[in-house]
Amino acid sequence: MLNIHGEYLMTKEKTAIKATYFSIAGNSALALIKWLAGYFGNSYALIADAIESTADIFSSLLVLLGIRYANKPADKNHPYGHGRIEPLVTFVVVGFLIVSATIIAYESIDNIRTPHAVPKPFTLYILGAIIIWKEISYQLVIRKAKLTQSTALRADAWHHRSDAITSVAAFIGISVALIMGEGYEAADDWAALFASFIILYNSYRILKPALGEIMDKDMYDEMETNVCTFAKTIDGVLDTDKCRVRKTGMTYYVDLHIIVDKNVTVKEGHDIAHRLKDSIKEAMPEIADILIHVEPSW
Repeated sequence: MLNIHGEYLMTKEKTAIKATYFSIAGNSALALIKWLAGYFGNSYALIADAIESTADIFSSLLVLLGIRYANKPADKNHPYGHGRIEPLVTFVVVGFLIVSATIIAYESIDNIRTPHAVPKPFTLYILGAIIIWKEISYQLVIRKAKLTQSTALRADAWHHRSDAITSVAAFIGISVALIMGEGYEAADDWAALFASFIILYNSYRILKPALGEIMDKDMYDEMETNVCTFAKTIDGVLDTDKCRVRKTGMTYYVDLHIIVDKNVTVKEGHDIAHRLKDSIKEAMPEIADILIHVEPSW
């Protein structure tokens, strides 16, 4: 029979996996549409977009594998579980983005130097639909990422936002090329080059929290406050001293120092700590474990 934390993990895992399947299906369809529209519509900005969407398919598959592995139960060799695979997967996802941005930038510069035909007008209609769909996808997946506290899923969400932004850049570039006519054929390629820098910036935004997670950076102030506030409601806890929180996958591990009456026995202090631990884990199922150190009042 599953405990509250186990049920919490199962629910979060199912939510994250559904969101990832949504990303894989959406990116696969859009990559095909972009490749065809870019090729037949003479638009390198759309082809650049297709390159990113193709990379997104593989990165979403990695996210899926990472989420499944991260939620495996703790074992003898991994007493804290397997959650640290999530930021590692995020690093690989960022690698995909950087490679995509580099390829797009290189090919854009090459195309700027090479004369070519103006993109076809129908590509604007396709891009307009893509922009709307990718922004909707971002909103859906980022909502699931916040709900599950999944770093890898958050990275997947930002892939959708990055795709939407590159599509906007492509839309602007193609519009300029069509409106201004001869001499502005390269506007499409300049848009793709601009998009590559946006992708690099988004890579940094995705990498930063994942790096903080794997380095145990102190960035969970709200949870620390909630734990300390809750602890003071438990009979026998006079105050709290230190509270440290670290994230592993979709769950958290907490180290907490509590202050109790200096006259209580060791057993009484132990019982207070156990009551607090059980109460916190029941009230906050996202906490996988909490280590409590008991200190006497002075």
